[in-house]
This record gives sequence, C-alpha cells and structure tokens, in this order.
Amino acid sequence: MSLTVDQKQKIIKKYAQGKGDTGSPEVQIALLTEKVKHLTGHLKEHKKDNHSRRGLLKMVSKRRRLLNYLIDKDNARYKNIINELNLSK
Repeated sequence: MSLTVDQKQKIIKKYAQGKGDTGSPEVQIALLTEKVKHLTGHLKEHKKDNHSRRGLLKMVSKRRRLLNYLIDKDNARYKNIINELNLSK
C-alpha cells in the first residue's frame, strides 16, 4: 500500500521550507520515512517477499544519501529532521 494523496499533502505541508516546496531534502526524507514504515509492516506479514524487500533497501539507501547531503549542507536542519522523525544516527 502506498501513501494516499492526503497523507502526502500533510507530510509536504509539515516539512516544506516554503510554499510549493516539494523537493527539499526534508520533504523527501519525510516521505521516504513514511513509505519505509508502510513497507516494513508489509514485510513483517509477508516474510518471503524479496522484491518488496529490495525496494525497501533502495528507499533506505536513498534516505541515507539525502541525510548525508543535508549534513554537508546544513547541520542544524539535519539535526532538526532527525529529531522530528525519530531517526537514528
């Protein structure tokens, strides 16, 4: 199950840097985090679904790359998004 339009809009509105912002690292990280949560629940039920597991690993890797970019660009924004989403690192 993917995110509904309403869920996406709420996340975008919460983490956007300005009006109409959908591409900032914070928004992308938040959207990927929600997708990872949904897919993790799916994989707990369907343990042998290796295709979805591969997609999950790709999403986690992309989120990690975005977080690394944010560390280099602005450490305060990085710490803020980590605390808001309860991510570890």
